[in-house]
Amino acid sequence: MFDAIVIGSGMSGAIAAKELCERGLKTLVIERGRKLEHGASYSDGLQPWELPDAGMIPEEEVANDYPIQSQCYAMSSANKDFWVKDSEHPYSTPEGKPFSWIRGNHLGGRSLMWGRQSYRLSAMDFEANAKDGHGSDWPIRYEDLAPWYDHIEKFIGVAGSKEGLAQLPDGEFLPPFGLNDAEIMFKKAVESKFPGRNVIPGRVANLSQAQPQHEELGRTSCQVRSLCERGCSYGAYHSSLSSSLPAAERTGNLTIVTDAIVHSIIHDPKTGKATGVRVIDSNTKKTQTYEAKVIFSCASTIGTTQILLNSKSDAFPEGLANSSDMVGRNLMDHLYGLSVAGVLPNGPDTFYKGRRPTGLYIPRFRNVSEPGAFLRGYGYQGGAMRMGWRTAALGKPGMGADLKERTRKLGPWMVYISGFGEMLPNPENRVTLHPNRKDKWGIPITHIDCAIGPNEQEMAKQIITDGKAMVEAVGGIVVSTGTEPGVPGLGIHEMGTACMGKDPAKSVLNGFNQAHDVPNLFITDGSAMASSGCQNPSLTYMALSARAAHHAVEFLREGKI
Repeated sequence: MFDAIVIGSGMSGAIAAKELCERGLKTLVIERGRKLEHGASYSDGLQPWELPDAGMIPEEEVANDYPIQSQCYAMSSANKDFWVKDSEHPYSTPEGKPFSWIRGNHLGGRSLMWGRQSYRLSAMDFEANAKDGHGSDWPIRYEDLAPWYDHIEKFIGVAGSKEGLAQLPDGEFLPPFGLNDAEIMFKKAVESKFPGRNVIPGRVANLSQAQPQHEELGRTSCQVRSLCERGCSYGAYHSSLSSSLPAAERTGNLTIVTDAIVHSIIHDPKTGKATGVRVIDSNTKKTQTYEAKVIFSCASTIGTTQILLNSKSDAFPEGLANSSDMVGRNLMDHLYGLSVAGVLPNGPDTFYKGRRPTGLYIPRFRNVSEPGAFLRGYGYQGGAMRMGWRTAALGKPGMGADLKERTRKLGPWMVYISGFGEMLPNPENRVTLHPNRKDKWGIPITHIDCAIGPNEQEMAKQIITDGKAMVEAVGGIVVSTGTEPGVPGLGIHEMGTACMGKDPAKSVLNGFNQAHDVPNLFITDGSAMASSGCQNPSLTYMALSARAAHHAVEFLREGKI
């Protein structure tokens, strides 16, 4: 028997394991995917000419095995094995309501492929549900999580600049990856013409300057190679494999089991507690049960929901911890794909060195000080780059001296910004279990019913309007726009299906990420989120995980669970 079981080894699970192990608990991490080794399992050492199919995946293979996963910008033949085969991991959606569930089933999960943008939620984000009546009121406020944001930022390493913005709190930062010349030009134009808007370096979990606590784990400073989605042998960006699992392992308290698909969590009606986890070996299909005093579910939002709903018993006929009927409801993702790109004909006549792991960020500026035509807000991510000699030389007539001269000249600067907008909690956006279909391990597949609402539609229009205005403010000529929000799921920020809340009748978890119905069950992945904010959420997942682990150990030692 273990002291603690953590389901999932991704962003939140590995942090939960680290914190539990460091506090002395013998901890088992259960991962449904295969084992990977930091460094040895990566392809970041391959040269372009060594990549299968020049980095592309054959169309037939995409159509047969990766029709959903291939929609993610980060997938290529170099890291194809980091993504699930859709053909082997089905789920269902209603006709005409697609949802793109992007997944990586392996040790470390999506922490190997994430975009690493790391932003805190603000005080206004934790208060939003209570103020406008959408969703469950958060049982915590910014002040409760702030020291845990500090804790996580110091551990993982976040490069960023301090800006003093209420809507985007500052943190414990490494030096930022600075803006390039065209981005500085863009910043000056936007901030002068639109008071209240700020253009700042993107805050990113890459080590601009590795600190002793990072070097102790074998991590080094970022080499600005722009190969992050392949895994980083330098450990320059935070992932479960590069930092949190090694930190847990050095305590001597960690056990990891891979290729173990969680079927359900076992509940004892006499004590009211969860007693263990039932798993299926993904290769042999044999079942096994692991027991523990405390259980953390960190299987990702939809994965945790599937486990809870499948953990039925006489005490919980609708799924474990689901007396409120809120498990699976309020699925959210950020508005995604709303982009504006423009040419800067009068951009600076300079170039840059290296390929940064981030670009620029424009924090939320709508509905910050006064309400607008819609609720909540949005931010932008993007950057500027200068087109190379190919722009001037290739695909155009010419020869001899004229052609040679053109190859010596760089093309124009381009600026690109893409909006990430908040999605309101909506109980009709939900995950359920399919009544008839099961996967090859005999577990009911998930049915995902999710669509953006009228508030998001109004927000999407404003994202494009504001984006165009900012590109034009710097003298840019808009050459392309993405005016329709991407399919839900493509933001890869799914969250909300086991939300925190003050009222057990309207939420699943309390202020410690502890299930209202099952005191020794904690859930700290994206499903715990009561609202989404517009910021990338992984930093918040990790802060919640560390905080919950701290309190779980205290409760265990005090005999409360």
